[in-house]
Amino acid sequence: MGTKLIIDTDPGVDDAFALALAARSDDVDLLGVTTVFGNVPLSHTTDNARRLLRLFGRDDVPVAAGAARPLVYDNAKPAGFVHGQDGLSGHAGTLPEATRPLDDRGAVRLLVDLLEAADEPVTIAPIGPLTNIALLLAAHPGIREKIGRVVIMGGGVTKGNSTTAAEFNVWSDPEAARRVLVDEDIPTVLVPLDITHQCTVDTGWLGKLAASGPLGAALEAFTPTYVEHYTPILGFPGMVMHDAVAVAEAIRPGTLDTESYPVDVECGFGPARGATLVDRRRLRSTDPQAVPGRTIDVALTTDVDAFRDFVLGRIVGGL
Repeated sequence: MGTKLIIDTDPGVDDAFALALAARSDDVDLLGVTTVFGNVPLSHTTDNARRLLRLFGRDDVPVAAGAARPLVYDNAKPAGFVHGQDGLSGHAGTLPEATRPLDDRGAVRLLVDLLEAADEPVTIAPIGPLTNIALLLAAHPGIREKIGRVVIMGGGVTKGNSTTAAEFNVWSDPEAARRVLVDEDIPTVLVPLDITHQCTVDTGWLGKLAASGPLGAALEAFTPTYVEHYTPILGFPGMVMHDAVAVAEAIRPGTLDTESYPVDVECGFGPARGATLVDRRRLRSTDPQAVPGRTIDVALTTDVDAFRDFVLGRIVGGL
């Protein structure tokens, strides 16, 4: 097998595409999936993840439920108006029932067990709020050596979406995001809104997906509420592939062009709460005005057409 991967997720339409991308890639050893609150409450994200894996023919992949709320301040709000109240444009109930029982170890214990059992470093792709990952690293600091890298969909260098300053995943639990992005010493790639908003697909692309067969048609059926939300934002009928962008990089390192910058997260209670502060000023590390966070890789550009072809090819053909 190729990349050993664990996905931490809150499905979510774009999460469904991200899971499909990993589940349908022959060069990915999908070790497990953990769920977190986010786009919809934990009960929905967990049920959606299990049912989606069943749809993708991956009942071999364990799923464990994680955090139902942020680490400290429970003021996160679901995004049902973007994804539908069930997370999948009202079509979650059309998915096949999961046959594999929910793993009763819970998200953090499953993460630890999978990492400890791995014979090589594992990539973790957190594509929801970072609560589970913060809890893992706080409770099991020795597990860091088993993690090859963390590829995170979250944050924004120049923009937000939940607020003017903050992207949804980071805004949902800024304290957890700061723990993972700033306080830990693990190779990290941050995939912010600045690049995910480049990676759009239109209804023509979605039509090709739907025409490819039952799986593609099922995925396309999850998108109406999502497309309705993004159409006025994009100026054309289509959607943004946020989480699939991060998973593409997790699967194939170098898919995204990255630059290394110091990063911090605003955890105050003003209008900038949840903002990711990416210091692109190229200041010397000794400069007292530099952002104090550690340096991580931030993805800013990619070949968008190649990305679209990659996602479609993997989902349709498992290439």
